[in-house]
Amino acid sequence: MDLALLRTFVTVHRAGSFTRAAALLGLSQPAVTSQIRTLERQLGRPLFLRQARGVTPTTIGDELAHKAAPHLDALVEIAETGLDEASSVRTLHLAGPPEFTAERALPALTELTGDDGQGLALRASFGNAEETLEGLAAGHHDLAISTARPRGALLTATPLCDEEHVLVASPRWEARIGSGKLLCEGAPALENFPVVEVHESLPFVARYWAAVFDCRPAASGTVIVPDLRAVLACAITGAGLAVLPRYLCATALECGDVVALLEPAVPPLRTYFLVVRTGTLAMPHIARAHEWLLQAATDWS
Repeated sequence: MDLALLRTFVTVHRAGSFTRAAALLGLSQPAVTSQIRTLERQLGRPLFLRQARGVTPTTIGDELAHKAAPHLDALVEIAETGLDEASSVRTLHLAGPPEFTAERALPALTELTGDDGQGLALRASFGNAEETLEGLAAGHHDLAISTARPRGALLTATPLCDEEHVLVASPRWEARIGSGKLLCEGAPALENFPVVEVHESLPFVARYWAAVFDCRPAASGTVIVPDLRAVLACAITGAGLAVLPRYLCATALECGDVVALLEPAVPPLRTYFLVVRTGTLAMPHIARAHEWLLQAATDWS
Protein backbone atom coordinates (compact mmCIF):
# COMPACT_ATOMS: atom_id res chain seq x y z
CA MET A 1 0.00 0.00 0.00
CA ASP A 2 1.32 3.44 -0.97
CA LEU A 3 2.53 5.34 2.11
CA ALA A 4 1.61 8.64 0.46
CA LEU A 5 -2.01 7.51 0.27
CA LEU A 6 -1.94 6.51 3.94
CA ARG A 7 -0.41 9.85 4.90
CA THR A 8 -3.17 11.68 3.05
CA PHE A 9 -5.80 9.44 4.63
CA VAL A 10 -4.53 10.05 8.19
CA THR A 11 -4.36 13.81 7.56
CA VAL A 12 -7.97 13.85 6.32
CA HIS A 13 -9.04 11.71 9.28
CA ARG A 14 -7.47 14.15 11.72
CA ALA A 15 -8.59 17.28 9.89
CA GLY A 16 -12.15 16.11 9.25
CA SER A 17 -12.06 17.91 5.93
CA PHE A 18 -10.55 17.40 2.48
CA THR A 19 -10.03 21.15 2.17
CA ARG A 20 -8.15 21.51 5.46
CA ALA A 21 -6.12 18.35 4.79
CA ALA A 22 -5.14 19.69 1.37
CA ALA A 23 -3.83 22.89 2.95
CA LEU A 24 -1.80 20.95 5.51
CA LEU A 25 -0.35 18.63 2.86
CA GLY A 26 0.34 21.36 0.32
CA LEU A 27 -1.89 19.63 -2.23
CA SER A 28 -4.97 20.67 -4.16
CA GLN A 29 -8.33 19.47 -2.90
CA PRO A 30 -8.94 17.42 -6.08
CA ALA A 31 -5.60 15.68 -5.51
CA VAL A 32 -6.58 14.76 -1.96
CA THR A 33 -9.99 13.55 -3.12
CA SER A 34 -8.35 11.46 -5.83
CA GLN A 35 -5.91 9.86 -3.38
CA ILE A 36 -8.69 8.95 -0.93
CA ARG A 37 -10.77 7.43 -3.74
CA THR A 38 -7.74 5.41 -4.89
CA LEU A 39 -7.23 4.08 -1.36
CA GLU A 40 -10.94 3.27 -1.04
CA ARG A 41 -10.81 1.33 -4.32
CA GLN A 42 -7.76 -0.60 -3.13
CA LEU A 43 -9.49 -1.53 0.12
CA GLY A 44 -12.88 -2.07 -1.44
CA ARG A 45 -14.55 -0.14 1.38
CA PRO A 46 -15.56 3.49 1.92
CA LEU A 47 -13.36 5.31 4.44
CA PHE A 48 -15.34 8.54 4.83
CA LEU A 49 -18.92 9.71 4.66
CA ARG A 50 -19.12 12.99 2.74
CA GLN A 51 -21.20 15.66 4.47
CA ALA A 52 -22.09 19.28 3.81
CA ARG A 53 -19.28 20.36 6.11
CA GLY A 54 -16.30 18.06 5.99
CA VAL A 55 -16.24 14.29 6.26
CA THR A 56 -16.91 11.69 8.94
CA PRO A 57 -14.87 8.47 9.05
CA THR A 58 -16.64 5.16 8.65
CA THR A 59 -15.98 2.32 11.09
CA ILE A 60 -13.38 0.94 8.67
CA GLY A 61 -11.85 4.42 8.38
CA ASP A 62 -11.53 4.76 12.14
CA GLU A 63 -9.99 1.29 12.38
CA LEU A 64 -7.45 2.02 9.66
CA ALA A 65 -6.51 5.36 11.22
CA HIS A 66 -6.04 3.72 14.62
CA LYS A 67 -3.69 1.15 13.08
CA ALA A 68 -1.80 3.35 10.61
CA ALA A 69 -1.37 6.70 12.39
CA PRO A 70 1.17 5.59 15.06
CA HIS A 71 3.40 4.01 12.41
CA LEU A 72 3.25 7.06 10.15
CA ASP A 73 4.06 9.30 13.11
CA ALA A 74 7.04 7.06 13.90
CA LEU A 75 8.31 7.42 10.33
CA VAL A 76 7.97 11.19 10.60
CA GLU A 77 9.95 11.10 13.84
CA ILE A 78 12.73 9.11 12.16
CA ALA A 79 12.85 11.53 9.23
CA GLU A 80 12.74 14.62 11.45
CA THR A 81 15.44 13.27 13.75
CA GLY A 82 17.64 12.88 10.71
CA LEU A 83 16.92 16.45 9.71
CA ASP A 84 17.75 17.64 13.22
CA GLU A 85 21.14 15.96 12.95
CA ALA A 86 21.77 17.43 9.51
CA SER A 87 20.73 20.96 10.42
CA SER A 88 21.78 22.54 13.69
CA VAL A 89 18.89 25.03 13.86
CA ARG A 90 15.17 24.29 13.47
CA THR A 91 12.55 27.04 13.50
CA LEU A 92 9.61 26.83 15.89
CA HIS A 93 6.53 28.88 14.99
CA LEU A 94 4.69 29.76 18.20
CA ALA A 95 1.35 31.52 18.61
CA GLY A 96 -0.54 32.63 21.68
CA PRO A 97 -2.08 35.53 23.60
CA PRO A 98 0.29 38.51 23.62
CA GLU A 99 0.71 38.99 27.36
CA PHE A 100 1.17 35.37 28.42
CA THR A 101 3.35 34.57 25.43
CA ALA A 102 5.57 37.59 26.04
CA GLU A 103 5.78 37.32 29.80
CA ARG A 104 5.85 33.55 30.27
CA ALA A 105 6.39 31.43 27.16
CA LEU A 106 9.03 33.35 25.23
CA PRO A 107 11.39 33.92 28.18
CA ALA A 108 11.27 30.17 28.84
CA LEU A 109 11.76 29.14 25.22
CA THR A 110 14.61 31.54 24.54
CA GLU A 111 16.71 29.30 26.77
CA LEU A 112 16.51 26.76 23.96
CA THR A 113 17.95 29.13 21.38
CA GLY A 114 21.44 28.71 22.85
CA ASP A 115 24.29 31.18 23.03
CA ASP A 116 26.09 29.30 20.28
CA GLY A 117 23.15 29.44 17.90
CA GLN A 118 22.79 25.64 17.89
CA GLY A 119 19.31 25.51 19.35
CA LEU A 120 15.86 26.58 18.19
CA ALA A 121 15.05 29.59 16.09
CA LEU A 122 11.80 31.18 17.29
CA ARG A 123 9.07 32.95 15.36
CA ALA A 124 6.16 34.19 17.47
CA SER A 125 2.80 35.67 16.61
CA PHE A 126 0.02 36.93 18.86
CA GLY A 127 -3.72 36.42 18.70
CA ASN A 128 -6.79 35.32 20.60
CA ALA A 129 -7.72 31.67 21.09
CA GLU A 130 -9.81 31.42 17.93
CA GLU A 131 -7.13 33.01 15.76
CA THR A 132 -4.26 30.93 17.10
CA LEU A 133 -6.14 27.63 16.85
CA GLU A 134 -7.26 28.39 13.29
CA GLY A 135 -3.68 29.28 12.36
CA LEU A 136 -2.38 26.09 13.96
CA ALA A 137 -4.95 23.96 12.15
CA ALA A 138 -4.03 25.61 8.86
CA GLY A 139 -0.35 24.83 9.39
CA HIS A 140 0.82 28.40 10.01
CA HIS A 141 2.09 27.57 13.53
CA ASP A 142 3.81 24.57 15.12
CA LEU A 143 2.68 25.17 18.69
CA ALA A 144 -0.12 27.27 20.13
CA ILE A 145 -0.98 28.49 23.61
CA SER A 146 -4.72 28.79 24.04
CA THR A 147 -7.27 29.43 26.77
CA ALA A 148 -9.75 27.26 24.84
CA ARG A 149 -9.49 23.48 24.51
CA PRO A 150 -9.96 22.59 20.83
CA ARG A 151 -12.42 19.97 19.64
CA GLY A 152 -11.90 17.29 17.03
CA ALA A 153 -9.01 15.00 16.16
CA LEU A 154 -6.86 17.48 14.25
CA LEU A 155 -5.52 19.28 17.32
CA THR A 156 -4.24 17.81 20.58
CA ALA A 157 -4.29 19.90 23.77
CA THR A 158 -2.34 19.45 27.00
CA PRO A 159 -3.14 21.54 30.12
CA LEU A 160 -0.22 23.90 30.73
CA CYS A 161 -1.07 25.95 33.83
CA ASP A 162 -3.78 27.90 35.62
CA GLU A 163 -3.68 31.64 36.16
CA GLU A 164 -5.38 33.35 39.09
CA HIS A 165 -7.36 36.50 38.41
CA VAL A 166 -7.20 39.41 40.87
CA LEU A 167 -9.43 42.45 41.26
CA VAL A 168 -7.04 45.41 41.56
CA ALA A 169 -7.07 49.19 41.67
CA SER A 170 -4.80 52.02 42.71
CA PRO A 171 -4.65 52.70 46.49
CA ARG A 172 -6.84 55.79 46.17
CA TRP A 173 -9.72 53.72 44.84
CA GLU A 174 -9.34 51.23 47.68
CA ALA A 175 -9.74 54.09 50.16
CA ARG A 176 -12.91 55.27 48.41
CA ILE A 177 -14.49 51.82 48.13
CA GLY A 178 -13.64 50.50 51.60
CA SER A 179 -12.87 46.81 52.06
CA GLY A 180 -15.55 46.43 54.70
CA LYS A 181 -18.25 47.80 52.42
CA LEU A 182 -17.08 45.53 49.59
CA LEU A 183 -17.20 42.48 51.85
CA CYS A 184 -20.70 43.34 53.01
CA GLU A 185 -22.30 44.53 49.79
CA GLY A 186 -20.32 42.63 47.17
CA ALA A 187 -20.74 43.70 43.53
CA PRO A 188 -23.20 46.57 44.23
CA ALA A 189 -20.43 48.37 46.10
CA LEU A 190 -18.51 48.61 42.81
CA GLU A 191 -21.28 49.71 40.46
CA ASN A 192 -20.32 53.37 40.29
CA PHE A 193 -16.59 52.90 39.84
CA PRO A 194 -14.78 53.07 36.48
CA VAL A 195 -13.43 49.91 34.87
CA VAL A 196 -10.38 49.28 32.68
CA GLU A 197 -10.73 46.33 30.31
CA VAL A 198 -9.49 44.72 27.08
CA HIS A 199 -12.87 44.72 25.32
CA GLU A 200 -16.28 46.38 25.52
CA SER A 201 -17.80 43.08 26.62
CA LEU A 202 -15.66 43.21 29.80
CA PRO A 203 -14.50 39.57 29.54
CA PHE A 204 -12.21 39.57 32.59
CA VAL A 205 -14.55 41.58 34.80
CA ALA A 206 -17.57 39.51 33.75
CA ARG A 207 -15.76 36.24 34.47
CA TYR A 208 -14.65 37.53 37.89
CA TRP A 209 -18.12 38.84 38.79
CA ALA A 210 -19.72 35.53 37.82
CA ALA A 211 -17.24 33.47 39.85
CA VAL A 212 -17.02 35.66 42.95
CA PHE A 213 -20.30 37.58 43.12
CA ASP A 214 -22.52 35.24 41.08
CA CYS A 215 -23.84 38.11 38.98
CA ARG A 216 -23.07 40.20 35.91
CA PRO A 217 -21.21 43.51 36.23
CA ALA A 218 -23.36 46.62 36.11
CA ALA A 219 -20.44 48.89 35.27
CA SER A 220 -19.27 49.81 31.76
CA GLY A 221 -15.72 50.21 30.56
CA THR A 222 -14.11 53.61 31.06
CA VAL A 223 -10.84 52.67 29.36
CA ILE A 224 -10.76 49.86 26.78
CA VAL A 225 -7.34 48.79 25.54
CA PRO A 226 -6.57 45.40 23.93
CA ASP A 227 -3.54 44.45 26.00
CA LEU A 228 -3.50 43.44 29.66
CA ARG A 229 -0.16 45.16 30.19
CA ALA A 230 -1.77 48.44 29.15
CA VAL A 231 -4.73 47.66 31.43
CA LEU A 232 -2.29 47.35 34.33
CA ALA A 233 -0.58 50.62 33.41
CA CYS A 234 -3.94 52.41 33.36
CA ALA A 235 -4.96 50.85 36.67
CA ILE A 236 -1.73 52.04 38.26
CA THR A 237 -2.44 55.61 37.18
CA GLY A 238 -5.88 55.41 38.80
CA ALA A 239 -8.03 55.07 35.67
CA GLY A 240 -10.24 52.50 37.34
CA LEU A 241 -10.70 48.97 38.62
CA ALA A 242 -9.26 46.03 36.66
CA VAL A 243 -9.21 42.25 36.78
CA LEU A 244 -5.76 40.93 35.93
CA PRO A 245 -3.76 37.69 36.06
CA ARG A 246 -1.80 37.63 39.31
CA TYR A 247 1.50 36.87 37.53
CA LEU A 248 1.10 40.05 35.49
CA CYS A 249 0.40 42.38 38.41
CA ALA A 250 2.47 40.64 41.12
CA THR A 251 5.27 43.23 41.03
CA ALA A 252 2.82 46.13 41.09
CA LEU A 253 1.08 44.54 44.09
CA GLU A 254 4.38 44.09 45.93
CA CYS A 255 5.37 47.70 45.24
CA GLY A 256 1.96 49.03 46.29
CA ASP A 257 1.26 50.55 42.87
CA VAL A 258 -2.03 48.64 42.95
CA VAL A 259 -3.84 46.76 45.69
CA ALA A 260 -6.04 43.68 45.64
CA LEU A 261 -9.54 44.83 46.55
CA LEU A 262 -10.68 41.34 47.48
CA GLU A 263 -9.05 37.99 48.23
CA PRO A 264 -11.81 35.39 47.74
CA ALA A 265 -11.37 31.98 49.32
CA VAL A 266 -11.63 30.39 45.88
CA PRO A 267 -10.08 32.79 43.36
CA PRO A 268 -11.21 32.71 39.71
CA LEU A 269 -8.84 30.67 37.54
CA ARG A 270 -8.28 30.36 33.81
CA THR A 271 -6.51 27.37 32.24
CA TYR A 272 -3.96 27.59 29.45
CA PHE A 273 -3.43 24.71 27.04
CA LEU A 274 -0.48 23.76 24.85
CA VAL A 275 -1.90 22.74 21.50
CA VAL A 276 -0.28 20.97 18.53
CA ARG A 277 -1.54 19.32 15.40
CA THR A 278 -2.01 15.66 16.20
CA GLY A 279 1.10 13.70 15.27
CA THR A 280 3.50 16.64 15.13
CA LEU A 281 5.01 15.87 18.53
CA ALA A 282 6.96 13.29 16.54
CA MET A 283 9.02 16.25 15.32
CA PRO A 284 11.90 16.71 17.79
CA HIS A 285 11.97 20.53 17.80
CA ILE A 286 8.23 20.73 18.54
CA ALA A 287 8.41 17.97 21.15
CA ARG A 288 11.37 19.69 22.82
CA ALA A 289 9.61 23.05 23.07
CA HIS A 290 6.41 21.36 24.24
CA GLU A 291 8.18 19.50 27.04
CA TRP A 292 10.25 22.57 27.97
CA LEU A 293 7.14 24.71 28.46
CA LEU A 294 5.41 22.03 30.50
CA GLN A 295 8.46 21.84 32.75
CA ALA A 296 8.74 25.63 33.03
CA ALA A 297 5.06 25.84 34.00
CA THR A 298 5.71 23.84 37.16
CA ASP A 299 7.53 26.89 38.53
CA TRP A 300 4.84 29.41 37.53
CA SER A 301 2.56 30.44 40.34
